Amino acid sequence: MSLASFLQWLSNTQFSVMMRESTWAEPIVETIHVLTLTLFLGLAALLDLRLLGVAMKRRRMSEVLGQLNPCLFVGFAVMVVSGVVLFSGDPVSFYSTTFFKVKMIMLVLAGLNVMIFNATIGRKVAEWDMDLKTPRGAKAAAVVSLLLWVLIVAAGRGIAYALPPP
Repeated sequence: MSLASFLQWLSNTQFSVMMRESTWAEPIVETIHVLTLTLFLGLAALLDLRLLGVAMKRRRMSEVLGQLNPCLFVGFAVMVVSGVVLFSGDPVSFYSTTFFKVKMIMLVLAGLNVMIFNATIGRKVAEWDMDLKTPRGAKAAAVVSLLLWVLIVAAGRGIAYALPPP
């Protein structure tokens, strides 16, 4: 099955039709998506600012990670689920926009950034936990994270402007 035929099949499912035709389904899911994004982005920015040595300088990095990571994980999961639900409402139109494709690429890159951080400098957090200077690798990961999330949000807004109103 080709991607185009899969997207068309998905568009024809009862769930997709309900998302498109319901007065309340899309606005409710969109609200959940945006509120979860706001929560996630605020916590991710706080974590990145700690890595950059701008915020919470006196808090151990391991403590910050321990407190923020569970909320970040839950927020990201809800954000992904609500995003998939929104996408399923009109998959053909969503996929046709450049903004959607850019957003997906940036999401993959953001995930890779987290994986690389956790596999490298993040594994050694106990060694630099209270240092006044955060290692360059951690700072680089924070800058990349902030940049990618700005691009993800911008691309997400671009999707809304590229699609015709419901």
